[in-house]
Amino acid sequence: METQEMINTMPRIGDQAPDFEAVTTKGKIKFSDYAKDKWVVLFSHPADFTPVCTTEMSGFAVRKPEFDALNTELMGLSIDSVHAHLGWVNNVRNNTGVYFDFPIIADIDMKVSKLYGMLQPNESETAAVRAVFFIDPSKKIRLIMYYPLNVGRNMDEILRVLDALQTSDKHKVAMPLDWKRGEKVIIPPPKTLQEMENRLADTSCEKVDFYLCKKSLNLN
Repeated sequence: METQEMINTMPRIGDQAPDFEAVTTKGKIKFSDYAKDKWVVLFSHPADFTPVCTTEMSGFAVRKPEFDALNTELMGLSIDSVHAHLGWVNNVRNNTGVYFDFPIIADIDMKVSKLYGMLQPNESETAAVRAVFFIDPSKKIRLIMYYPLNVGRNMDEILRVLDALQTSDKHKVAMPLDWKRGEKVIIPPPKTLQEMENRLADTSCEKVDFYLCKKSLNLN
């Protein structure tokens, strides 16, 4: 029953991101007041002082300037105390020179993990899976990724889809398979016969057929 209830209440794409207050390595945060007018990438990791998590958090930290350039704040989470977080941040900095300069939620009571479906009992009942939530400035969830405990995330893909979401919003287009910045995008298909005829006569786009047309964007 509890597992089914958790599934039913897990946030989905298009939902408003559940609000919460939490202690983090940057102090206490109320999510609805955090990062006004910015995107947020909220991500969980199973535990501090573990090898895969260290590589992942280091990846977020090293590439933080790329998230900054996309008007995006980072926020981590695990079911560890803030003291464990601080010790881990300092340990990694001393050993590798990489500094986790973004808030990491100390989710000791698992409140946020449960709100966001980060606890998945068939994987672990005491550690959050590797979840990633892409949340836009209106605090709407736009994309969700889940990884198991034993497989690290792909930072290139996280940045790619963040850029794709923002570009799609700005230009009202869709993104084809493997889209990267600078490549052609998909024009929304026509919805009426007249729009179809106009599309067939249009010579300004790359056309496979009226329903699949691509164009270049000026992203400068």
